[in-house]
Amino acid sequence: MNASPPALAGDRRSDYLPDFCEPRAVLTVVLVSVLLAVLLALAGRSAEDSFPFALARTSGYLLWNGLLCAAVLCRARPWLTQRSLPASALIALCLLVGTVGLVSEAAYWLGRAWERQVGDASGIFPSDHWAFLLPNLGIAVIVGGLLLRYFYVTNEWRRSVELEARSRIRALQARIRPHFLFNSMNTIAALTRSDPARAEEAIEDLADLFRFNLSDARSQITLREELEVARIYQRIEQLRLGERLQVRWHVAALPSDAIVPSLLLQPLLENAIGHGVEPLPGGGTVTVEGRCDGDVIEIEISNPVSATARAVRSGNRMAFDNIRQRLELAFPGRASVDVAEDGERYRVILRFPRLVDPTKPAGNRW
Repeated sequence: MNASPPALAGDRRSDYLPDFCEPRAVLTVVLVSVLLAVLLALAGRSAEDSFPFALARTSGYLLWNGLLCAAVLCRARPWLTQRSLPASALIALCLLVGTVGLVSEAAYWLGRAWERQVGDASGIFPSDHWAFLLPNLGIAVIVGGLLLRYFYVTNEWRRSVELEARSRIRALQARIRPHFLFNSMNTIAALTRSDPARAEEAIEDLADLFRFNLSDARSQITLREELEVARIYQRIEQLRLGERLQVRWHVAALPSDAIVPSLLLQPLLENAIGHGVEPLPGGGTVTVEGRCDGDVIEIEISNPVSATARAVRSGNRMAFDNIRQRLELAFPGRASVDVAEDGERYRVILRFPRLVDPTKPAGNRW
């Protein structure tokens, strides 16, 4: 199968249309059509028409138009995304107007056939051809243009939020704290004399961590890869803090093939160690617990609370806000980041749905 050529930097492809094949989009079309029918029935019914009669007639017509327009855009979306923005917008508008015109024509001629069959006008179908068709086409042009503009503006807003989040991810990937690097190098230098084998392993771990943080990594990776990055960071800090640092991993229930945003856990583990364990003279224990309740994954990272951690807690909000925003972009309306403190432990709880890459075979749990 040939892949479509990549878009040039200045090319604005028509990827702003929502996927009308999804049940959620179809339900939205139905609800909007019914609500619009209620408004039109209240505003446009004549004195002779009862409200239920006007509502049934208007909602039936609008539902046919809405569902057929959604079906047409559903089928045409893959083709429209390959066109330039002006061309795709014009074609999409023509498809909407054409669909409304066909439904209007069908309603008119169906009414004529009904009248010939029963010999009397039912009042349900229109009686004047052009007085019914032309206003409908005009409304389709106006409403269709406004909807396309709305879809475009909404997509551009979402794109700007995603670009901002990606820039924050790149900044987070490039941000290796100098004191962490210096401390790690000093630890490795000391190990080269006392334990060369461990020093070599530490250098490899540090190289792997820098390679992942500084590379243009994928925006989403598997949970197995994300946990491995966090474990690499723990091993490096373990060399420096020794027995003062204890990390308990309870992640056996997590699906290793679940898809998560990259650099999701390592910044939280860094905060837990740097602001929870390191300031304590006797050290402490960081706990990473993972649970999977049906299609919802929950990961909790907790650390002991110190007076120093309380003083600098506001400086960690950026990392939490960054992770919260990236989870929202990856799982709109279905993810959360909760922070709790009970006096002795500081907890960060991540909740997000379980999504699996369909191109990869199903993995095992940990």
